[in-house]
Amino acid sequence: MKPHLLKVQLRPESSITISKVDKFYNQWHFHPEIELIYIHKGRGTRFIGNDVHRFERDELCLIGSDMPHMWRCDPEYFAEGSKLRLDVTVIYFHHDFLGDKFFNTPELKSIASLLEKAKRGIKITGDTRFKVRELIGKLSNASGLQRITTLLSILEKISFSDEKEYINTLYNPGGIEKSEADRLNSVFQYISDNFQRRITLAEIASVANLSAKAFCRYFKSKTRKTLSDFLLEVKVAHACNLLLEKDMSIYEVCYDSGFNNLSNFNRYFKKLTNKTPLEFKKEHKLLTA
Repeated sequence: MKPHLLKVQLRPESSITISKVDKFYNQWHFHPEIELIYIHKGRGTRFIGNDVHRFERDELCLIGSDMPHMWRCDPEYFAEGSKLRLDVTVIYFHHDFLGDKFFNTPELKSIASLLEKAKRGIKITGDTRFKVRELIGKLSNASGLQRITTLLSILEKISFSDEKEYINTLYNPGGIEKSEADRLNSVFQYISDNFQRRITLAEIASVANLSAKAFCRYFKSKTRKTLSDFLLEVKVAHACNLLLEKDMSIYEVCYDSGFNNLSNFNRYFKKLTNKTPLEFKKEHKLLTA
């Protein structure tokens, strides 16, 4: 599904936009602004790049410039008489909101690295997200210089924390040697081009110029996922896009996404999205009707 450009309404009196949201923008989209989003209340499914996962309350994500994404609450939130409510804080800012070279200074090296890595999407976990939540509350009430320093404090806290994970591995990882980035990108590109058919371990290991055993260790160390788990995520993400965009049967989506039978497709789809493909398709039609 092709994402479309969302024009974020930035306020003229500030280079940082903070919004309280009670409903999501219900389309696959991207924007040049970096987005920091905190889910105070709500649950559903998020789509960020090629990653599809459930989200729950107290989820905090940093989404880089031009990263396609979409958030969707569960159907119960839209049911007549439902008392379920979404409560989200979203912060938007441009990478150069303090000037082209501001983050190039040695003192801000960690933040510059964080914003580069955010192009893959970052989920912040553990106690760090709650500490950031407190700072977001201060940011919401701040103005002038305090508004800028508070945002920098948030970004610095995230940059130094070990409680974060990459959401999407199909983007150029920062902080590694160019040769390693080239090797990973070759692997990711090969998977993107061939996931609809069976990819053998020996085949993908040869792309990385490694033995099968060495590749398994290498891939897990770089992505924190096994190759099979990663392939399933790519396949299910592709299936979600087809269900959202195309008028295809579940059977057609199954085989176009690289699954060899409906039983496996249904099982893995539900494992990753908490819905069957049919439930997912029906929900989308109800939300866009």
